[in-house]
Amino acid sequence: MALLRLVLNVVWLVVAGLWLALGYVVAGIVCCILIVTIPFGIASFRMAAYALWPFGRELARRPGAGGASTALNVVWLIVAGWWLALGHIGTALALAVTVVGIPLAWASLKMIPVALAPFGNEIVDSDRPREPWQL
Repeated sequence: MALLRLVLNVVWLVVAGLWLALGYVVAGIVCCILIVTIPFGIASFRMAAYALWPFGRELARRPGAGGASTALNVVWLIVAGWWLALGHIGTALALAVTVVGIPLAWASLKMIPVALAPFGNEIVDSDRPREPWQL
């Protein structure tokens, strides 16, 4: 299973991951230049790391995330989230044209929730045992 993840991650990196991660990094740099949007920049850098190597990782709700993360997610959704989600949908459609690209398209679709709402969530290893509230 680990070898399959490695192969899928390498193919992903070459086909789509590098470009998606680069977009997230550029957005993160722009957000960090503006002092008020530094939390958005940090979220962009976390998403860039996920976009580079998505197989074997998944999104989990952070325990204790409250109203502040919800407010930040609403602002994020209006400003950047829906654009990122459309980018992931377009990438998934382009990748799903071939049979080999279907798992890669699924990885792109798997990133939509974090692109829409990065605050109050964390990216964890799929192998890590989950707490009862994360099921």
